[in-house]
Amino acid sequence: MRLSRKATPVHSAHGTEYDVIIAGCGPTGAMLAAELRLHDVRVLVLEKDTEPASFVRIVGLHIRSIELMAMRGLLERIRERGRQRPAGAYFAAIDKPAPANLDSAHAYLLGIPQPVIVQLLEEHAINLGAQVRHGCAVVDVAQDDQGVTVRLADGEQLRSRYLVGCDGARSTVRKLLGVGFPGEPSRNETLMGEMEAGVPPEEVAATVSEVRETDKRLIVAPAGAARYRVVVPAAGVSDRAEPPTLEDFRRQLRAVAGTDFGVHSPRWLSRFGDATRLVDQYRVGRVLLAGDAAHIHPPIGGQGLNLGVQDAFNLGWKLAAQVRGWAPQTLLDTYQAERRPVAADVLDNTRAQTELLSDGSGPRAVRRLLTELMDIDEVNRRLLEKITGIGVRYDLGPGPDLLGRRLPDLDVTPGRLYGLLRRGRGLLLDRTERLTVGGWSDRVDHLADPGAALDVPAVLLRPDGHVAWIGEDQQDLDDHLSRWFGTPT
Repeated sequence: MRLSRKATPVHSAHGTEYDVIIAGCGPTGAMLAAELRLHDVRVLVLEKDTEPASFVRIVGLHIRSIELMAMRGLLERIRERGRQRPAGAYFAAIDKPAPANLDSAHAYLLGIPQPVIVQLLEEHAINLGAQVRHGCAVVDVAQDDQGVTVRLADGEQLRSRYLVGCDGARSTVRKLLGVGFPGEPSRNETLMGEMEAGVPPEEVAATVSEVRETDKRLIVAPAGAARYRVVVPAAGVSDRAEPPTLEDFRRQLRAVAGTDFGVHSPRWLSRFGDATRLVDQYRVGRVLLAGDAAHIHPPIGGQGLNLGVQDAFNLGWKLAAQVRGWAPQTLLDTYQAERRPVAADVLDNTRAQTELLSDGSGPRAVRRLLTELMDIDEVNRRLLEKITGIGVRYDLGPGPDLLGRRLPDLDVTPGRLYGLLRRGRGLLLDRTERLTVGGWSDRVDHLADPGAALDVPAVLLRPDGHVAWIGEDQQDLDDHLSRWFGTPT
């Protein structure tokens, strides 16, 4: 059993108080807690489950998420527990290699068991000072001008300045807020699990290759140690509210592939649907939503965990600035303005991939056409950048294409750029050696490095690694420092 880590409350005139309470300690909630703790924000994380998930689903960290882990010094720990795979063949499982010279020092996929990444991120948050309590379900929320009152299932009431719902697709916080969650309900169910097969690997490979000529929905792929990851359509399989059985897998494999491959000894079994929904708003007063609480979509392309973790990186420093009192007036509003369009784009590309994987002469014709078009490097690159998150560009106003994009892990005189971002602060990377961060030095670091591998005179990086300013004029820089980092001290 997991031990609950009892929070140390802060007492004030308003009662027991935290700066931020986070509902849900999955990857999004744990990452957000860590980001807030980098700025000394008092954080309590409430997780309703007392035990880790009973199944061990393998999830994939895409390039942008890997870069973010490198920024915070987490990558080596995570890489030790995962398995690297080449980038490529992400979009609708169309088998194309990754484009050459991807603009990243981490151009690979990192597969890792979901309970392991959750554990590592939770430990990271706790090591930074976050408080985590397991077995604590949020059942009611009320907010006023000063803060938020959270009531737990056992009747305990907690008080914080802000609340963030990171409590998944069935988010209690979202439902209590009454926020709209429009989209499409699930139309197609799919079984996914990990198990052993009773026939030789070459027989599995030959049969799957033949079936996938006409039905791309079937996957029976090696998962190490004589095991296979099995994905198969689940039409007509029992009640979707009930967990699937091994017999469900056997029946569906026989229907799709003509054989059940003698599957046995499952490690875990699950099902998923293709519901696609996006909240109307990410913030209502002092309550915010992140991760699956804000958006759900089919798992095609493995983007869900990555989208949530990147929500946390975008929100963390902004909410911390609000708590610490230096946030510009509209800074917290940029969380929705920037992340909701990214989520909408992910929903669209998963809708497109779902269609490309569906049966029928029309989808198969479009798939053949796209397969041909992906031989064009620019097309293949654009689709891979969508899936991996490195193509995200926030709309920060007119300027060069680099403005609003993430900066890769460049060579700088001290070593690598991302090593300078571990404290979650802004960074002025200055090749001119003439600029200064002045009264913002408590929030923004400055590296004067004429040898930096940068094609512009200087850039101002936000704590999430996105470029907020490009140029060499001090007054223009000061204006942008004020826009993102508030009033100088």
